[in-house]
Amino acid sequence: MTVDTSKRSDKKDIKTILHQLENDAVIGISVDCVIFGFDENELKVLLIKSDLKKFEGKWSLLGDLVNNHEDLDEAAYRILKERTGMDDVYLEQVRSFGELNRHPAGRIVTIAYCSLINIQHHELKILDNELHWHRVVTLSEMAFDHQKILDVCHEWLQRRIQEHPLGFSLLPQKFSLRELQNLYEAILDVKLDRRNFRKKFFSMELLEDINEFETDVPHRPGKLYRFNYDKYQKKERKKWFGIDF
Repeated sequence: MTVDTSKRSDKKDIKTILHQLENDAVIGISVDCVIFGFDENELKVLLIKSDLKKFEGKWSLLGDLVNNHEDLDEAAYRILKERTGMDDVYLEQVRSFGELNRHPAGRIVTIAYCSLINIQHHELKILDNELHWHRVVTLSEMAFDHQKILDVCHEWLQRRIQEHPLGFSLLPQKFSLRELQNLYEAILDVKLDRRNFRKKFFSMELLEDINEFETDVPHRPGKLYRFNYDKYQKKERKKWFGIDF
């Protein structure tokens, strides 16, 4: 969590809370938003430079304290909008992190919220030079315990994409099997066997062959498919997903 008191309307209250935290008078609750993005066949995460001197130069997740008048979901969406300007992103609560000494200001328990978006479809409305997309595979040391939070959320995402078809929202309406495999490989961070991957997806009978081929590609054009959401909704979802690559 990064507490930025300069951009809040309730500066006095937040400073009071921070003072109380330093003197063990209260336990703080914060929210950290882990926004994963898929772009150029890579999994990325949206980070901001920490504003605390102890973590100078290090990157952190998008977070802040929860106000007394709001619930956790409200806080998560408020923080995301304050940091990025985006208000069209769905967030899902993952888990809490409450280790001792995880924050230099005092005892703060944080709740991680996660989302997966197509970067090209969601515009950052706050153009802050300290707000950037980073390749997940390149990160190793972050502010606070944010590397641990990121790793846990990445594992959560890897499970989710094998249980639900959320990855299809990141692809064009018409996509090739090459694009589909690139998506899964980026999120799972593993190289998948081409023949086995295609066999498993065809066995679910949820890909529609639309009798079209890729155009303007530097390789042999592949067939284009469409995901059948109607068929997925009508069937028992666990019957279709629970993919184990």
